[in-house]
Amino acid sequence: MPDLLVPLYGDLPAHGVPGGVWIGRPLAHQAPAVLSFVARTFGTGWEAEARTAFSGVPATLQVAVDTASGEVIGFCCWDCTARGFLGPVGVSGAHRGSGTGRALVTATLRSMREAGYAYAIVGAAGPVEFFRRCCGATVIEGSDPGLYGNPIGTARE
Repeated sequence: MPDLLVPLYGDLPAHGVPGGVWIGRPLAHQAPAVLSFVARTFGTGWEAEARTAFSGVPATLQVAVDTASGEVIGFCCWDCTARGFLGPVGVSGAHRGSGTGRALVTATLRSMREAGYAYAIVGAAGPVEFFRRCCGATVIEGSDPGLYGNPIGTARE
């Protein structure tokens, strides 16, 4: 999967937050709820990256919360695998297609721009078309496997 490049110095798209959803940056004491959601929904690899996001102050991630239940329904990290990288990003299956993912990505890109980044890199982007539509991302030619080509944990028995 290729890496994608997103310029942050121009106008970023305006994606509204779906009704009944709050998007914002979690506080340190909320890490257990966020990390539990990530591990349960997307696995321990993404949980490890989300855990890295909580190592800084402020945390380098945004979350989506169902305001009726208070449950985490999505997340988007940045600066976890490498500086300037956006991801991982994930939304629970029941909320996919609702606009929550677009709103999370946009909020994260704005945070990155506020931190001084001119570009964001989406590493090993699976849903390339989603990122093209969401934020005008373009493929970085020759970027597969990129940073994720490290062979640790790739052996199969």
